[in-house]
Amino acid sequence: MGRMASCFNLFALELNLPSPPNQPHYLAPRFWLTWIGLGVMHIIAILPFSAQIYLGKCLGALIFKLAKSRRHITETNIRLCFPKMDPQSQDQLIKETIEANAIGLIETAAAWGVPAEKFRAMIKIEGLSNLEEAKRQGRGVLLVGAHYTTLDMGGVLVSLFSDVDVMYRPHTNPLFDQFMKTSRERFCRKVIDRTDIRTVIKSLKEGHVLWYAPDQDYGREHSVFAPFFGVEAASITATARFAKINNSPVIILKHHRNATNDGYTLSFSPALENFPSGDDRHDATIINQELEKAIRECPEQYMWVHRRFKTRPAGEASFY
Repeated sequence: MGRMASCFNLFALELNLPSPPNQPHYLAPRFWLTWIGLGVMHIIAILPFSAQIYLGKCLGALIFKLAKSRRHITETNIRLCFPKMDPQSQDQLIKETIEANAIGLIETAAAWGVPAEKFRAMIKIEGLSNLEEAKRQGRGVLLVGAHYTTLDMGGVLVSLFSDVDVMYRPHTNPLFDQFMKTSRERFCRKVIDRTDIRTVIKSLKEGHVLWYAPDQDYGREHSVFAPFFGVEAASITATARFAKINNSPVIILKHHRNATNDGYTLSFSPALENFPSGDDRHDATIINQELEKAIRECPEQYMWVHRRFKTRPAGEASFY
């Protein structure tokens, strides 16, 4: 066991994790597959960018064939959100979406495993002055993004131009959660559990940039129904509440992989005007519309694999 602990210790050091001997339960057999997965991620991270893209495409083809449940969710979402698209184009978008999501998994390994500076020369940036102007107001900035396939890579790109706090949902696997959080802390000023509202409030009141993605379905309790791609969707109201905390400007963040697969585009919108309004449905609609416009630029690079419309208005049947 001592030799095994030493091996895990060296591996954890390479992955920027605390030493497993200080967390002996991480040596338990139930975590061995996790360690193997982390090792694979480390290998992927040091591959050339072109090899990562190729690997992602191969993984996408495999997922398309095997992950029937996720493919069904993707098919349902795309047919709901692009009803005017002909069936052949819908099918093509479904395939491109699965591929882009698989490439996103590979990109996550790269984002977590190599220095952010490696990507600076690969970025086309738009609207950086909008972010700088919002920061100068000193009231914090709410940077509203979405669950694009480039999610963690987007965090790396933003960090090259501004300190940023991010909200995240802890993973149920404690070893993987620790690795994920530690990896994100390499390029983010603070990584905040989404339930830690006190720290969120502190971030904005101290004038920091807070990145927040409100585009998933979190159920009825803290949501209103508002249109998203023309479909009524449970839309969280926290965006407006966070903006009210310190009268913080709200900026829409976009990031996507370029069509040539040779880099990324990062974009900051002008601050939203007259937001929040005080009307929860109206405010949720505004956010959904802004995110929809951003998603339409590269629709295949959105995580349509999530059940965005799982919560339905009373009496309405499930889409999935």
